[in-house]
Amino acid sequence: MIHFAVPANTTTTWRVLLVDDDPLVSDSIRRMLEFDQKNVKAALSAAEALVLCEKETFDLVILDYLMPEMKGDKLAVALKARHPNLPIIMITADADKLESLHELPPGVDFVMGKPFQLAELRNSVNRALAKL
Repeated sequence: MIHFAVPANTTTTWRVLLVDDDPLVSDSIRRMLEFDQKNVKAALSAAEALVLCEKETFDLVILDYLMPEMKGDKLAVALKARHPNLPIIMITADADKLESLHELPPGVDFVMGKPFQLAELRNSVNRALAKL
C-alpha cells in the first residue's frame, strides 16, 4: 500500500481551475488536488473555462492539451491575455514531443506528461504556485 503524506496546512487556500474534457480524468485530478487542500473548480471545455475566469479569480490553471473546439495551448494564450500572471500547467500525453522542442507552448508555464502520479502533480502545482 502506498501512503502519501498530506502537506502541511497553510493559511492560503489556493483556487485552481481544472480544464479537461474527460469527466473521469477531471474528477481524478480534482480529487488529487482536493487531497492537498486546494479549492478546485472544474470546466469540461475551453469555453466554460473562459467564462469561469471572467466570473471568478483563480491562482492556478491546469488544463489538458487535447480538447475539442480549442486545444489547451490556445486556451493558455487566451487566459494569459486576460490574466498575464496566472500560472498555467498543461497536461498532455505528448510531453516528450514538447520537451524535444526545448520550449514551452506560449502561455504555458509547466508541462506534465500523462499518465502521472500524485507526487508529480503535487510537485508541478507547488512549483507553479511558488511563482506567485
